[in-house]
Order: sequence, then C-alpha cells, then structure tokens
Amino acid sequence: MRIDTISPAEGARTPAKRLGRGIGSGLGKTSGKGHKGQWARSGGGVRPGFEGGQMPLARRVPKRGFHNKWGKDYVIVNLKTLNTLPEGTTVDYGYIVENRLAKEVKNNAGLKVLGGGELAVKLTVRAKKFSATAKEAIEKAGGTAEVIE
Repeated sequence: MRIDTISPAEGARTPAKRLGRGIGSGLGKTSGKGHKGQWARSGGGVRPGFEGGQMPLARRVPKRGFHNKWGKDYVIVNLKTLNTLPEGTTVDYGYIVENRLAKEVKNNAGLKVLGGGELAVKLTVRAKKFSATAKEAIEKAGGTAEVIE
C-alpha cells in the first residue's frame, strides 16, 4: 500500500448538488425549492422548534423538580446485596462497581451503605457513609464498618 493509492470508501464521498444548472439536471429553475414561500427565499425558514406561532412545547409543559448543583449523589448498596458475598471480603466503592452490585451514578460522591435486608456474613465494608442500622448490622455480624473520607 502506498500513500498515493489511498482513497475513501465507496459511496463515502458524494458529488455536490449543482443547483440551477438547467432543466435536465432535475434541480434547475427553482433549484429544488418549489415556488415562492418562506422556504424558497434567501435566508428563509424558521428556527428549530418553531411551531408556527402556537405556544411551543417547551413552554406548554410545566417545569418540574429541582437540581441542587452542590448535591452529592452516592452509589447506594443495601445489606441484602452484601449478604451474597463470600465471608471476609473487603467491600469498597471499587469492588461494588467492578462486580456491578449497584448502578453507577454521575457526579458520584462515593459509596453509601443502607440497612435494607439482613446480613449474616462477616465483611469489612469501607464507605463514605453508613446508615445507623447498616453499621449496627455489619458489626453485629462480626464485620467492620470503616468510614473513609
């Protein structure tokens, strides 16, 4: 292969439409714009989202919710999920994400463990936050709950 033999894939480059070049081209006279009207004019047309003067959808639908730009989104895992793990496992954010035990979130602030379900396995859990019931259940099962910063 030589540099002068390289060419684009077949059909990747199409020739430009030659507008207004006679009736035989199929794009003569009005150049594919039809007769008169807003779309036939130079610079004609309407902006994206314009609905002909009726109230646009973005303004008809009520606003909802609130986004706190300082809020923190934690990756949340419950005790019933941790109960399926082998004894003596060290569970942290990396382990949870790697084994797909919880859904990853955007702008995540770390791992938060909640007390949903039972825990009968001795584990070492390292997370940013624990609920009181989760911490109590982990320690009751003989494991340790380490708060990391």
